Amino acid sequence: MRERIIQFGTGNFLRGFFCDFINTMNEKGLYDGKIVIVQPTKGGKTEILNSQNGEYNLYLRGIQNGKEICEHKVIKSVSRGVDPYSNYDEYLKLAENPDMRFIVSNTTESGIEFNENCTFNDKPALSFPGKLTQLLYHRYQNSLNGFIIFPCELIDNNGDALKECVLNYAQLWNLGDGFVEWIKNENSFCNTLVDRIVTGYPKDEAVKINAEIGYEDKLLNTAELFHLWVIEGSFEEELPLMTAGFNVVWTENVKPYKKMKVRILNGAHTSLVFPSLLCGVETVGESINDEQLKNYLDICLSKYILPILGDNEENRNFANAVLERFANPYIKHSWKAISLNSVSKYSVRVLPTLMDYIENKNSIPRPLAFSLACLIEYYKTNKPQDNENTVAYIKDNDIMSILSNTQLWGYDLSNLYDVVNESLEKIHNSGIREAIAWAIM
Repeated sequence: MRERIIQFGTGNFLRGFFCDFINTMNEKGLYDGKIVIVQPTKGGKTEILNSQNGEYNLYLRGIQNGKEICEHKVIKSVSRGVDPYSNYDEYLKLAENPDMRFIVSNTTESGIEFNENCTFNDKPALSFPGKLTQLLYHRYQNSLNGFIIFPCELIDNNGDALKECVLNYAQLWNLGDGFVEWIKNENSFCNTLVDRIVTGYPKDEAVKINAEIGYEDKLLNTAELFHLWVIEGSFEEELPLMTAGFNVVWTENVKPYKKMKVRILNGAHTSLVFPSLLCGVETVGESINDEQLKNYLDICLSKYILPILGDNEENRNFANAVLERFANPYIKHSWKAISLNSVSKYSVRVLPTLMDYIENKNSIPRPLAFSLACLIEYYKTNKPQDNENTVAYIKDNDIMSILSNTQLWGYDLSNLYDVVNESLEKIHNSGIREAIAWAIM
């Protein structure tokens, strides 16, 4: 098969997401192409990848339609890995291949950044957008067509942000107006939204799995069954992901899907995290198996989040998938890990629903306000991992001061005082379990 795709990122996520998609399309005869994986930072997996000829085993596991499912795949969609730090010329040669059409990246949330200290003569540039600019300029110099680019980094408008960085480097490095026009007119930087939990190398099960497959797979990877990829653009004819059966959406606007994910999936996590921790429940799966906490989550979703977001089939299906994902026995998702930086998360994930509910229904959604009370209680009585100034302020101030601090929440929440204060009194006087029962009655 021809090499047709450049992937920036040797990590678990793309190998458990995009490489899986290409592998399936190749097997179904819908596509005929392989991926070259570029190591975006020093110390990646290129050497291991090449020692295994790009092949590795992927296990997809979870709950689907109420049934526990485990799928084993041998991923053969990767041809090789390239380390631009040890062989910069080999990296640039990727741009000379006229068959190359797509670029996919996942270089963490901080990967798409403009670093003015990068120079064009660096081999390679330190930043990912700098490396990409070097590659694109070499492509331009060879008078070849541009790329369709799918950044998968978890930031808003990731395609627009990456394009802006590339154009900034073109200007900083004086690469010329012709190159700038080529970037703008011959390349598509697509905003995307990705969703799949990739759990990576299964340390506790590796010996058993390697014995079953008959060799040591150092790239062994695991992920949940669920996946969603929303892409601004329409390239199904060139990359038939939907035809292959994947949950891929080509659209003109990613934002409604981003809102769905943030309000349902992330909103559910952030609503449930502190009631669970205050109950001594440590993982998401344990909360789903706890009748009271599961009931609390169901009520938050069905009576408050979905009605405000839009109780349509697409949102309901996503909410049902979220509940199955939370119940996945193969994923031990720690609430303490989810609780990192929860004040900013609450402001983005839950408060917009809460405020919209008040505006539309003219009443305060008690379960959502209760989750805020649980956050405050946890911050006051435990050691949360958050900005130290934020933690200190919540510990040292009264409830009205905390709620009315717009720097914390982005809103003046003093109108929630009565419900939040009563929630805290219930927790202190009756215990967390009785307080939850009161919150959802």
